[in-house]
Amino acid sequence: MIIQEFVKEVLLEDIGRGDLFGRVAPKREATAQIVAKSEGIVAGQPYLEALAKFCNLRLYWFKRDGDTFVPGDVLLKIDGMAADLLAAERTLLNMLLHASSIATQVRPYVKALEGTGVLLLDTRKTRPMLRNFEKYAVRIGGAVNHRMGLDDALMLKDTHLSLIDDLEAFIQEARRQIPFTTKIEIECESVEDAVRAMQAGADIVMCDNMAPEAIAEAVKARNADYPGVLLEASGNITLETIRQVARTGVDAISSGAIIHQSRWIDLSMKMAM
Repeated sequence: MIIQEFVKEVLLEDIGRGDLFGRVAPKREATAQIVAKSEGIVAGQPYLEALAKFCNLRLYWFKRDGDTFVPGDVLLKIDGMAADLLAAERTLLNMLLHASSIATQVRPYVKALEGTGVLLLDTRKTRPMLRNFEKYAVRIGGAVNHRMGLDDALMLKDTHLSLIDDLEAFIQEARRQIPFTTKIEIECESVEDAVRAMQAGADIVMCDNMAPEAIAEAVKARNADYPGVLLEASGNITLETIRQVARTGVDAISSGAIIHQSRWIDLSMKMAM
């Protein structure tokens, strides 16, 4: 239902009170193809399927979610009434482009972590009202979602910690107030802060903007005394540095760049003659 409601809103944004071409469009069936003009990873299939159902279109996929493509590849064919097809064109392309561009951005990061056992996570740095959509694209690219929002994990960042005098007491009270299955994560900027967070009872400790050598020290402390704590590295991690960070022994690496630094790939819709 979330996908269907999202698609209706996105379509309404473009069509408004109705596509003016539809008033004079020939009453005939038409066929179009989505053709790749650059390399990438396909993402967007369930959203396009929902759009097609809403607009009475038929989709025939040659490439599916997670598949790679190169220039010249036909990703899918679309059949339907000409007016319906053209009214949906930009919405369809925008969703496919946006999701596929994120998946394409994610995939090299995932490949850089192959063999390390370290998970790649996204963040909440998403565009307003697009979180579910963008985090879906992250999964298609091969990464794992971090928390979806403030309601599915308690994460204490520096802004929160500045208001807390006794971290251990705060966590004990939090355990009584939040759901039993909810994890508590604490953001730390030094090895000392990381050890303090583990002592206080954190489930996950984020090593934020810490050098690989410092992260390795936090991992060593965790392995020695707090083996049940998960360690996450974050902050200014690039494709060039991510494998070095993974070698420190952390369990996961989170990156906002896999979403907000994605660059749109190039796709176009061509009418079949």
